[in-house]
Amino acid sequence: MKTIINSADAPAPVGPYNHSVLAGDTLYVSGQIAINQATGQLVLDNIEDETHQVMKNMGHILNAAGMTFENIVKCSIFVSDMENYSRINTVYASYFNEATAPARELVQVANLPRYVNVEISCIAVK
Repeated sequence: MKTIINSADAPAPVGPYNHSVLAGDTLYVSGQIAINQATGQLVLDNIEDETHQVMKNMGHILNAAGMTFENIVKCSIFVSDMENYSRINTVYASYFNEATAPARELVQVANLPRYVNVEISCIAVK
């Protein structure tokens, strides 16, 4: 059995998918990009602001499921330029306790939706 969980605080999906799916105690959060829900605009001023917006969007979805960043067990990070690794990593790290941070991978890809620089998805457990 699965439950669809969307958040009114996160930007609407840009394709035929939902924000997240809860299966048992496990939440699968779709990849998030840096769309500001209030304006509908992409936040692309710099990679730090873009990454913060992605994390905020993910946080809204976690919240809608009654979870926090502490519930995340795995993140997948997709970037358009590996040269941004350390700058993205600095922002990403600010959302987690280093001792309990989730597993993750960060990979460079040829392109991302709407030609953004970073997209992050996650798996969280209650």
